[in-house]
Amino acid sequence: MSFPLLTATAVLPAIGAIATAAVPAARRTAAKWLALLVSIATLALAIVVLVRFDPDGARYQLTESHAWIADFGVRYELGVDGIGVALLALTALLIPFIILAGWHDADPLETGSKRWRPTQGFFALILGVEAMVIISFEATDVFLFYIFFEAMLIPMYFLIGGFGDRAHAGSDENAAAQRSYAAVKFLLYNLVGGLIMLAAVIGLYVVAGNFSLQEIAEARANGTLDMATNTERWLFLGFFFAFAVKAPLWPLHTWLPNAMGEATAPVAVLITAVVDKVGTFAMLRFCLQLFPEASKWATPAILVLAVISIIYGALLAVGQRDIKRLVAYASISHFGFIIMGIFAMTSQGQSGATLYMVNHGISTAALMLVAGFLISRRGSRLIADYGGVQKVAPVLAGTFLIGGLATLSLPGLAPFVSEFLVLVGTFARYPVIGIIATFGIVLAALYTLVLYQRTMTGPVKPEVSAMPDLRVRELVVVAPLVVLLIFLGVYPKPVTDIVNPAVKSTMSDVHKKDPKPEVEAAK
Repeated sequence: MSFPLLTATAVLPAIGAIATAAVPAARRTAAKWLALLVSIATLALAIVVLVRFDPDGARYQLTESHAWIADFGVRYELGVDGIGVALLALTALLIPFIILAGWHDADPLETGSKRWRPTQGFFALILGVEAMVIISFEATDVFLFYIFFEAMLIPMYFLIGGFGDRAHAGSDENAAAQRSYAAVKFLLYNLVGGLIMLAAVIGLYVVAGNFSLQEIAEARANGTLDMATNTERWLFLGFFFAFAVKAPLWPLHTWLPNAMGEATAPVAVLITAVVDKVGTFAMLRFCLQLFPEASKWATPAILVLAVISIIYGALLAVGQRDIKRLVAYASISHFGFIIMGIFAMTSQGQSGATLYMVNHGISTAALMLVAGFLISRRGSRLIADYGGVQKVAPVLAGTFLIGGLATLSLPGLAPFVSEFLVLVGTFARYPVIGIIATFGIVLAALYTLVLYQRTMTGPVKPEVSAMPDLRVRELVVVAPLVVLLIFLGVYPKPVTDIVNPAVKSTMSDVHKKDPKPEVEAAK
């Protein structure tokens, strides 16, 4: 039997989470280092997966299949395609930076405080989320995917509610109530989506007789499994609703600004750069592959919702006074672009959407983590409390600017390529939607540049006059992300070469071909 590489990538952080939680209370530093080393080892395994994956090979590779609950047709089946392996690598890449950025976020509060921040639990929960997200990207059994799709809500609930923003450290009960509200709202929204999906999963089993993604998709393709039109549409809506909540898509997005605003900056990155990607990934893997006709039927409505997300998220980002909530609304706008690219049903759109998932993860991590370093120094999330930071902390301001420019998709930085592909792919089939979505770029430039102007330029406010610049640990976090943003902005080919064959297979699933360009005949 060959080494179960995919299982190892998920099991290693799970074991690391248990080991980190078991470290004695007095050995906080040891727990941090253990979590960091486990995350680096997981990244090494993810690199091995990436190297062994052949973009020109079989659709699903490094597969594993074992009997699990035989009476109900549930199997432990894993496999990665180009989309899954790219997001697996992104997850494994970001977790070490998240851990380093949150190095002191779960330390005990000031002397005399009655509250204690369990350091070991904080880092164990992060590793637990990593394990569940990774196996979600690998699962090719629908029931197996569902289990971990829902299970990751539990550690995320405790990370949001139990470890609040440093800007609230030592504050009154109102801050704790806000964190509790954000955590409960996150949990309830996603649980409702998950319960609706569970009904759809059961319905799929009744129709298909098993949970194997590959078997069901093959049976649908060769005509041996014929779903009634209404059945397929209801099942599609059950799956899509859960994924749209996780994504998050307007109007199911309202949990995200609360969650990101009240969580620590590293946990906010974990939410939007890692966990939320499971929703958009699942739209590609499950909605389009299992329910191709229903996906095409729902496309017009989904594109309208996506373009509303783009404009709505950007408009609310423009009006924000809170730095972290601004980034949250910007992410809602960006997820609108991703979903629009998926349901444009063109190879450019879907390639751009997948690339956007990767690039958004890197750019949001860079911007939010630097914002977290800024907030930890001043003790405030309000934009109005800053000014002139670039004069006292030029490196911090410079990296903040690069993260912001990546967020507005400046040419030469990674998100530009993916956003361009999404817009081109959408315009080719739905020109009106593509034109409206373009206004999101203008609004992105507005909220990003205004944020930078108000926080980093102008007179130096007395409260930031002694602000220190980025420290070595913080530079180790930010510098690689900046390098990746520039590298993938100039040379995205390593990622597109991996995802394009998988996109081609997805287009085949829904029986769609790229529209031919309309060229006026020469006179």
